[in-house]
Amino acid sequence: MSKFINYLKESYTELTQKVTWPSWEKLQSSALQVLVATIILAAVIWVIDFAFQHLMEFIYAL
Repeated sequence: MSKFINYLKESYTELTQKVTWPSWEKLQSSALQVLVATIILAAVIWVIDFAFQHLMEFIYAL
């Protein structure tokens, strides 16, 4: 049990003193970049899916 308590203490120390956390502005900027990239990727996949669907419908109609 003492090993587990020591692990928790060391983990807390590392998270509060050794880890460099991003500022709120940097965090917001990163989140916005992820959101924009996700929307762009979703749009590209939608366009590819739409084009492939119509291509398959054209081929099956022959």
